[in-house]
Amino acid sequence: MKTTALLLAALISANVVAADVPYPENYRQWQHVKSMVIEPGHSLYGSFGGIHHLYANPKAMQGYRTGKFPDGSIIVFDLLEAKSADNAVTEGNRKVVGVMQRDAKKYAATGGWGFEGFAGNSKTERVVGDKAATACFACHQAQQQHDWVFSSYRP
Repeated sequence: MKTTALLLAALISANVVAADVPYPENYRQWQHVKSMVIEPGHSLYGSFGGIHHLYANPKAMQGYRTGKFPDGSIIVFDLLEAKSADNAVTEGNRKVVGVMQRDAKKYAATGGWGFEGFAGNSKTERVVGDKAATACFACHQAQQQHDWVFSSYRP
């Protein structure tokens, strides 16, 4: 854990940028991995409240099945507002499209993953950029034993 903390400190001081992670075109055509809702009262509601849909490209699906994600894996976290009315929860506006892209060499300093978030329906407005090392990777460190990925696939 001490090594991980030292690595994170080095990343922060080096101002690691993952702004080269591209918008994932046609990701909603990929395999749907799971959905969930984070409601008020959850510790992450302020940042991640709403409906979450996760999608994986074919290489990422290989990673979900084997536990080891190969280079080229892309996981998309599609976060939408959750609207409650008439005893139903429905999708509202898109809040962010979060992207994890696997390239062990390019993103070696962040567990082999590049991170980015795109605001709302924009394919160009980045919301993570140079904060990837602190905002994304720091949280994903808790999942190091699962190749830095929180989600799991249920066939």
